Amino acid sequence: MKTIAKPFQSSIDIKKSQFICRLFPAQNEKEAKEIIKEISEKYKDATHNCTAYLVSDGEAYDDDGEPGGTAGRPMLNVLKKNKIENTVAIVTRYFGGIKLGAGGLVRAYSKSVLETLSIAEIVDMELYEIFKFSFEYQHIKAIDSEIRGKNLSIVEKQYEADVIYFVACDNIDIVKNIQEKLVKEVNIEYLGSRFLEKID
Repeated sequence: MKTIAKPFQSSIDIKKSQFICRLFPAQNEKEAKEIIKEISEKYKDATHNCTAYLVSDGEAYDDDGEPGGTAGRPMLNVLKKNKIENTVAIVTRYFGGIKLGAGGLVRAYSKSVLETLSIAEIVDMELYEIFKFSFEYQHIKAIDSEIRGKNLSIVEKQYEADVIYFVACDNIDIVKNIQEKLVKEVNIEYLGSRFLEKID
């Protein structure tokens, strides 16, 4: 799955109207809606804040007062055509006094998203199972050895009273094998699935 690495923004002027496109990574509809709410409130002085998103649990678009089908849907179509997922597109328009017509609006909103995608850093993401490994400091060498040997990836380390590793894996059986082998040394907790940049 392809998505953007971080937020990106670009702006174009068409017949005195300014179109500012902002792209944001988002894992699900809840995140997407929170981003849209925040940006719409921040730029409520704009004539329109049109939106589209394509995420793991759904898709949606909103023309925000533009004629039906001239903004949100074309924006969503650009994401789909370029196979960009887990992404929110918001195009803020400041009207310059010259009407563009339905065809002109479709082209303007599509171009705005396309131009921002052209400068965005695109990354390949995959769905991984995330596990929390908790263990005493004396077992670091043994745990590290197992993780390296099984080609697992540590996405975060915390050194507190105990050592905590957050480990990404695409095969739960491998983690079960470690738990059985080191049952006295490590406590492993399953945290659920998460999209991460593809691990080689």
